[in-house]
Amino acid sequence: MRFAGKVVWITGASDGIGAALARALSAEGARLVLTARNRDKLQAVAEACTEAAVIPADLANEADFEALAQRAIQAFGHLDALVNNAGVGQRGTALDTALPVVREIMEINFFAPVALTQAVVPHFIERGSGRVAVTSSLAGFIGTPARSTYAASKHAVQGWFESLRAELHGTGVGVTVFVPGYIRTDISLKAKRSDGSSYGRMAAGNAGGISADDCAARMVDALAAGRDEVVIAGREKYGVLLKRLAPGLVRRYLHRAVPEAEEGP
Repeated sequence: MRFAGKVVWITGASDGIGAALARALSAEGARLVLTARNRDKLQAVAEACTEAAVIPADLANEADFEALAQRAIQAFGHLDALVNNAGVGQRGTALDTALPVVREIMEINFFAPVALTQAVVPHFIERGSGRVAVTSSLAGFIGTPARSTYAASKHAVQGWFESLRAELHGTGVGVTVFVPGYIRTDISLKAKRSDGSSYGRMAAGNAGGISADDCAARMVDALAAGRDEVVIAGREKYGVLLKRLAPGLVRRYLHRAVPEAEEGP
C-alpha cells in the first residue's frame, strides 16, 4: 500500500471529494486527520476508514490556525501530508454579490488553505519531507459568469501555491495542485448566491461529471507520484488549452453564456 503508516490531514472531509479521498487514502493504509464543520458527518466518514481522528472546525471563522494545525499534528504525533480541500462554490454576478459573501468565499477557498499551509509547512521542513496539496478548479484558469469570486479564489490558489512550490525547492517538501472540472458532488447545492443563501440545485455539469470516487482515485495517484499538478476533468479540460490558443473564441462563448449563468454548471 502506497500510504501505509502515512498521516494525512484532509480539510473539507465530511462529504464529496474530501470524503471520497479519505476512503481512498485509508484503503492505501493512511492514517487520517479529518476536518470540516459538521462533526456528525465527519464521524461517519471516520467510521468508514481504518484509522482516523476527527477535528471539526469552521475554516471561514477559524480564530487560530496555528492551534488547529498543532491539534492535527498531535493526533498521530506528526503529519506527512496536508490536503487543503475545503471549498465553497458561487452562483451570483460580480456586481450583485454582497461584499460579505465575497469575503466568506475568499476566506474558505483561499485564506484558509494559505493559513493552514503556513502553519504546517515548518513541521514538514523540520522533518525534511512532506507534501502540501490544494484543490483548485478549472475556474482557476477560466473566469466564467456568476462565478467571479469563486474564479478569483481559484486563480489566487494557483498563483500562491505555484510560488510556494518554487520557494520550497530543495527542502524535501512538495506541492500538488488538483485541478478538477465537473465532479458529481453537492458543491452547486451549497454554492453561495449573491445574498449568501444556498443555490440549492444540482447543476447539470456536476450531475454529469466524474464521480467523487474516481476523482479521489486520481488524486491519490497524483500524491503517490509526487505530481506538481493534475487536471481531473472530462471534455471541459480542453477549455484550458482553448483559452491559451484562442482566447477570443472563449470570450465570445462566455458572453453568450451570461443569460443562463445562474442555471449553468
